[in-house]
Amino acid sequence: MNSKTAPAPRRTTARPAEIVREYGPFNGSDHVAGVTHDGQRVWAAIGAQIVAFDPASGKTTRTLERAGDAGTAFDGTHLYQIAEARIDKIDPVSGDVVASIPAPGGGSDSGLTWAEGSLWVGQYRDRKIHQIDPATGAIRRTIESDSFVTGVTWVDGELWHGTWEGEASDIRRIDPKSGAVLERLDMPPGTGVSGLESDGADLFYCGGGMSGKVRAVRRPKAA
Repeated sequence: MNSKTAPAPRRTTARPAEIVREYGPFNGSDHVAGVTHDGQRVWAAIGAQIVAFDPASGKTTRTLERAGDAGTAFDGTHLYQIAEARIDKIDPVSGDVVASIPAPGGGSDSGLTWAEGSLWVGQYRDRKIHQIDPATGAIRRTIESDSFVTGVTWVDGELWHGTWEGEASDIRRIDPKSGAVLERLDMPPGTGVSGLESDGADLFYCGGGMSGKVRAVRRPKAA
């Protein structure tokens, strides 16, 4: 008999999500898909448009006539937007699409974020997150999750993603190697997370799906 004891599994810290503010609906839209943050403004994909708003005032400051079906990301210069089965690279000043690559899910993609020189793309029903080459769309690696994946974000070396199944939705931090859930913020019943992005500090911005809203959720301080 092997006398070695297997290491104890990590315990998941679960707590209610602290919603600190709501924004929208925007321009009469009843849907928010992707969300990103450019260091000053929040951008939200609302179907036929991508809007930017000031998180302090809630005022819309920019509107791009570009389709946004799912995740949105910002690399410091350009926006990236999932539109059907492709990811468009967009100049946020002119609104022009400067390049496009195939989305790894071929139309079943969800969240999108930028980190470490790569795009990270959620695959909703496949329960996966792909790291892809932003120039070609080639998959560099894949992380498995144990739940449906909506929005995706990296902050301070931590990988977080949204989930939404039926009436249950949460924001969870996962181990980027194993996919194990390390921390979970449970949204109120009926309050879903579509897009997700950190502001790089103490807030997550969450797309609210068919509510047409974006919600700011407090990011827990590291233990």
